[in-house]
Amino acid sequence: MPPASRGWLSRFQKWRLCSASLVQRRYATASSIVSPVGPPLKVRLRQYQEECIQAVLSHLDQGHKRLGISLATGSGKTVIFTQLIDRVRPHKEDAHQTLILAHRKELVEQAARHCTNAYPDKRIEIEMGAMHASGNADITVASLQSIVSGDRMFKFDPDRFKLVLVDEAHHIVAPGYMRTLDYFGLSKAQPHSPALVGVSATLSRFDGMRLGAAIDQIVYHKDYIDMIGENWLSNVIFTTVQSKADISNVKKGANGDFQPSELSQVVNTEEINEITVRSWLTKAQGRKSTLVFCVDLNHVGGLTNTFRKHGIDARFVTGDTPKAERGERLDDFKAGKFPILVNCGVFTEGTDIPNIDCVLLARPTKSRNLLVQMIGRGMRLHPGKKNCHIIDMVASLETGIVTTPTLFGLDPSELVVEANIDDLKSLQERKDAEELRKQEADEVSKSLPKTGQPVSRTVTFTDYESVFDLIEDTSGEQHIRRISPHAWVCVSQDKYILANSNGSYVKVELVQNEKSGLEEYLITETVALNKSISKAPFMRPRIIARAITFTDAIHAADTYASKRYPFQFISRRQTWRNKPATEGQLAFLNKLRLKTEQLSAEDLTKGKAGDMITKVKHGAKGRFAGIEAERRREGRARLKLEQEKALKEREKVSVGPLLD
Repeated sequence: MPPASRGWLSRFQKWRLCSASLVQRRYATASSIVSPVGPPLKVRLRQYQEECIQAVLSHLDQGHKRLGISLATGSGKTVIFTQLIDRVRPHKEDAHQTLILAHRKELVEQAARHCTNAYPDKRIEIEMGAMHASGNADITVASLQSIVSGDRMFKFDPDRFKLVLVDEAHHIVAPGYMRTLDYFGLSKAQPHSPALVGVSATLSRFDGMRLGAAIDQIVYHKDYIDMIGENWLSNVIFTTVQSKADISNVKKGANGDFQPSELSQVVNTEEINEITVRSWLTKAQGRKSTLVFCVDLNHVGGLTNTFRKHGIDARFVTGDTPKAERGERLDDFKAGKFPILVNCGVFTEGTDIPNIDCVLLARPTKSRNLLVQMIGRGMRLHPGKKNCHIIDMVASLETGIVTTPTLFGLDPSELVVEANIDDLKSLQERKDAEELRKQEADEVSKSLPKTGQPVSRTVTFTDYESVFDLIEDTSGEQHIRRISPHAWVCVSQDKYILANSNGSYVKVELVQNEKSGLEEYLITETVALNKSISKAPFMRPRIIARAITFTDAIHAADTYASKRYPFQFISRRQTWRNKPATEGQLAFLNKLRLKTEQLSAEDLTKGKAGDMITKVKHGAKGRFAGIEAERRREGRARLKLEQEKALKEREKVSVGPLLD
């Protein structure tokens, strides 16, 4: 056991011996026991819920300990939680207790209610605020903030727990969670530790931190797109609106998303709020229950007032709204007494308001997780609800924001109007088919003999007349530079390099996962070694992170690189990049060119030259050699075909006079 864990246990044993009476007094004054509010719930599991539970149990039987479940918002994660409690077998005789961890009060209360109704014969307690659990309950539901406060964790004996469940597990590598997992022996998978199951709709970290520090593998995934197709969630239609808000100078906050106060100053203006409200009036005026997401409290006030100026009954809820008033307002919204509920950050997680039939995203974001959480609020089924309309105020599209089209693999600049899931899938399929047609057409063009006509240089990524054309081409960078401020270079299909000034570099590439067989993006760093110390030029590549989507991969890589590499070198907006190329850069590149086609400082900037050198160092010559080899093969096949055709022409006999 790690020294840190032994220290926790030593204090735990001392605490239990010396403080039993204190627990008794606390327990008497602030009861944490949750009593059943009705008869036990007879839950009939959906097929995927049973599949999920079986996947967890199967991996536990194989000896795995730290598991993750990826389930869409509205899939019934709490139901799966409660069902697992009885089905997970103790790993040793006296380990029968379960701990549920959540980071928000609403999630704690929700889990406690479900457990109480599912297990009326079990002792269920809450550790949160003034409510102190005894440490001996069958099921303890704890808020993270409370369990890590002071000595409150020490009353729990890790050896008596068989299962630790973590709700909204994309937060699990935060310090408080890691401290708690370490106490329960889950800093790594160990035979004597309880099982850990974390569940989330967004099992990825925007800040680039690796969930692998707490979860070893994802054992089940059910995407919200699949659940819509199977009618477990409400269908959705999307409309994106460019509000023209200039967010290009808004700085990043601590979590990698936009800094809230700066973003608010840009989007919380009379003009932008007017555009937002008019967009709702145009596209969703007939909707009964619209949830609006804002940046901060000032934005909530500004947008609420703009709705009211148009005669629309909009009300708001914030973290500062008194509990009684908040509950009453939420009940009225669920009852359909007013059409617009404005909030900032209150309803992104763990909120069940199934009547929502429109979600207005009035705040741009760089976080895919946040986007999915906000959209998920409108996806629950509700009687009479045909679908949910998502209106995404995306501002400008060149600053790395995540928009609804990006969730379907589309370019972030793709604007859509009232498109449903099938429309977006179809749009992506048509784009893929169009790209395939372009590639096929280019292949045909390359197979034709030269006609002496000028050849367009704006064809496909692989149509190059020389290695210099290849390294000069920037079409591969267009997408990545919409979502990143850094000087990424596309060195081949689905492979990108961000170089440091000393030769080290971060690489993002699409690979196939050896275990799952699925494609994923792998982020690695290769560190350059000092030539005076080592004969080898580089250390072995080190894995930084893995990601399912390209956007998540680039955000993770950017987070890592911004902490390790000098900003003035990797940022593509630096003034030095527009200065003339250096003599060293020109000498390197001119080695690839004919003497009659040498470059000068007037032809090339430092930034452009640096990008081209990166391409050369990372395989441009090899790629061009491959292209040339393929062309030669095509040429030989074409020549053979022409020879066979000529031979057949000579053998053909025509009726008519013979010509001398």
